[in-house]
This record gives sequence, C-alpha cells and structure tokens, in this order.
Amino acid sequence: MASMKTRIITAVIAIPLVVLILLIGTSNFWVITFLVSAVTVLMTTEILTAKNILKKYGISIPCLLFSFALPIFAHTDFLLLIVFAFIVVIFLSLMLNFTKFSFDELSFAFTGTFLITSGMTCLNYLMAANQSYMALFLTIVLAVPWMADSGAYFAGTFFGKHKLCPKISPKKTVEGFFGGVVFCIIASLLVGVIFQNLIYRNIKVNYISLLIIGILDSLISVIGDLSFSLIKRHCQIKDYGSIFPGHGGMLDRLDSVIFTAPLVLLVHKFLPIIM
Repeated sequence: MASMKTRIITAVIAIPLVVLILLIGTSNFWVITFLVSAVTVLMTTEILTAKNILKKYGISIPCLLFSFALPIFAHTDFLLLIVFAFIVVIFLSLMLNFTKFSFDELSFAFTGTFLITSGMTCLNYLMAANQSYMALFLTIVLAVPWMADSGAYFAGTFFGKHKLCPKISPKKTVEGFFGGVVFCIIASLLVGVIFQNLIYRNIKVNYISLLIIGILDSLISVIGDLSFSLIKRHCQIKDYGSIFPGHGGMLDRLDSVIFTAPLVLLVHKFLPIIM
C-alpha cells in the first residue's frame, strides 16, 4: 500500500503539470514539437543506460541525435532521409568501432532507439496534422493509456488473483487487464465528451473512432508495457529511471504511449476523430 500511496502522490503532482503544459504548449506547435523531441531523447538515454552503453559514444551519439531530429521533422519530406542517414551512420560506427562494442549492443541500441523514436514521431505527426486541435489529440494519446494503466493497477491490486504473464511481469493480473480495458474505454469516450462540449464547441467528435481507440488502446498498451518489462528483465533492472517516485523513469510512464500513438494515428487516418 506504501507503493500505491507514492504513486498517488506523484500523480497528484504530475497531472496538474501535464495540464499546464497542455494549456501553454498547445497554442504553439513548436513548443510541443521540441518538448516531444526532448522527452524522446530522455527515453532513449534511459534505454541505453539500461544496457550500459550510454557511454559508448559511437553508439549513443547517433541514437540520441536521431531521437531528437526525427520527431521535429515528422511532418516534412526529410523524414525518410533522416531514417536512412541514421541506418548508414550506425553501421558506419560499427565498422569504425567494432573492437569497442559488439553487434549485440548495436542491435539493442538500434532497435530500442528506433522503436521509441518512431512511436513519438507519430505523436508529433498527429500534432502537425491537427494543429488547431492539438490538446485533444495529446490528451487522447497520453491520458487514455494512462487511465488504462491506472485501471489495471487498481483492479489488479484489489481484485487480482490470476497472473497474466508471470514470467515477464509478475504483478500483472487478468483482473487488472480487464480493469484497464474498462477504464480505457471510459476515458476515451469521456475525452470526447469534454472536448466537444467544454473546450472545442465548434467540433463534432466521432465517438465510434474513440470507442475503437478505447478498445484497441487497452490491448496494445499492454503489449507495449510487457515489451518494455521484458527488456527490463533482460537488463536486470527494476525501473528505467527514478524521475517519478513510485512510477519509475520517463520510459516507465510512456512505454504504452510509444505503441498507442501510432494506433491513434492509424484510426484517425481511416476514421477521423473530428467529423
């Protein structure tokens, strides 16, 4: 219960901070863009640190530069060029430094960096394509998986009896999973109600899209969470960092967002959230 108390205290502090960022940043696309890039760099730093390769600069510098650049250029014609340049540089670095680090280390860094950065780049692409409604899309991408995580945590804490994936994440339960699904669907629909009736009164929200996002988000966020839990187990660490007491590092908080941002982008592409 001490862990729950710490998590609640952190959430009470963090939620108003996120709201403040939304109020300040969503009126300026570039504020959000650079903020997302900075957070992406921080998460990449955490995953490189987990494998003890942050100080192997032949790997880490290209990864960090890529993490910063790709979200910034998400909405431009330079996107694929940056990806290609990253691939060339990372393998050139391997050729020049093959005695200093292994191919396994390079593969870990490349995969982790590309996964984190591509997910966050989808978030910035959404912002660029919907600059007049950035607060709505930011809230969907951030708040909905967080609510799923919170629902899973509380449902698992009070009702959890059956383990979901004990070899990957021993604390996750089947009951917690279904609690997360319910919270995720409610949160997704509630976001639509709030923004349509209180914030953007000139829009009509597509609740079918939000329902689909709520259902799929709850499923794919679990995949993201378990994937990064598996990486933590491989690296033999408890958390990626300690920025948020009771919650871990930035990557511990945004692991599901990395997976759900592309999902929101995909659903919005074929079934627009704003009609």
